[in-house]
Amino acid sequence: MGRTVVTILLMTLTVFASDMNVYERNCVECHKKLPVSLDKFFFNYLLKYSSERRVKQALRNYLKHPRKKASLATEELVARYGLMPKTTLSDKELKEAIDIYWEKYKVFGKIE
Repeated sequence: MGRTVVTILLMTLTVFASDMNVYERNCVECHKKLPVSLDKFFFNYLLKYSSERRVKQALRNYLKHPRKKASLATEELVARYGLMPKTTLSDKELKEAIDIYWEKYKVFGKIE
């Protein structure tokens, strides 16, 4: 009986996880534990780097090689939560996650 429940639970979790994209599974899941939302980080990147190409490049570089100097998080946030760990995503998954992130929060073409 117990084994059946565990098997059904695992199957349900697998189906649920497969419905989520790489951005939701990896970025949203971790960042929802932080007091600063992903949209705030996005706008900080946009203010600093200005263009789609530069924002995506900065995100990719930071996620692959997180350093305090490159972080846009506040000193207090870094002191409390630390730097994020180096990504375990493949280059393809990382590109996909950053592309989804960009599309979700970009302001270009949305302001009239």
